[in-house]
Amino acid sequence: MRIVIKIGTSTLAYATGQLNIRRVEALCKTMSDIRNAGHELILVSSGAIGMGVGKLGLRERPQDIPGKQAAAAVGQCELMYIYDKLFSEYHHTVAQLLITAENLTNETRHLNFTNTLNRLLELGVVPVINENDTVATEEIVIGDNDTLAANVARSVGARLLILLSDIDGLYTADPHTNPDAALLPVVRRVDEEIKKLAGVSSTTQGTGGMVTKLRAAEICLGCGCEMVIANGNNPAALYDIVEGKPVGTRFVGEWV
Repeated sequence: MRIVIKIGTSTLAYATGQLNIRRVEALCKTMSDIRNAGHELILVSSGAIGMGVGKLGLRERPQDIPGKQAAAAVGQCELMYIYDKLFSEYHHTVAQLLITAENLTNETRHLNFTNTLNRLLELGVVPVINENDTVATEEIVIGDNDTLAANVARSVGARLLILLSDIDGLYTADPHTNPDAALLPVVRRVDEEIKKLAGVSSTTQGTGGMVTKLRAAEICLGCGCEMVIANGNNPAALYDIVEGKPVGTRFVGEWV
């Protein structure tokens, strides 16, 4: 099975911006094991700006575009060094692809991107994808890796997209303020009622929130790809998700 896994900044790093070493090591070990089982993996990773903030010793995430670009430039090096080191321990090779919106919207560039991605998978490589935040200012302002991951899943015909973040899934209400909020285990379509349940991001580190995750779900459901929103604090849950067991919220579409 071809699987796209998106990892949010809050899963990779502490609120300080420093790497959550124990969690990232567990994630890479689990993903390597899933790859060993014969699945093809594509990793869409947030965290470049957040890790750059930690590496530079900044007190908070920059608010200006040049500051974000500088943090991304530093953080991207650190991020790929970590992925390369950890995946190599389990005999897997990673490749970095930094893309912009044009790689998805321009027909020729999209074809080139897809061909490269497919060839990497044929070679047994684990591609690590992120937006090219260091040069594309519009992607930093309006871009999000939930939507990027869904577009990647659609481009390569993935069967499953897993969004790992700091939330357990989609709730009937905000679980931070409503004790009666219930987790929705299965969603078959993203209609107006579902969209009303979307809130804002609960973290100051990332750019996403439930709105972007539902947008990603719409893309996936439109191309026959299942999607799961799950909490990234338990990397071992990836095994259950891949096996179709109930974890987080699974968007399965009405074809199931």
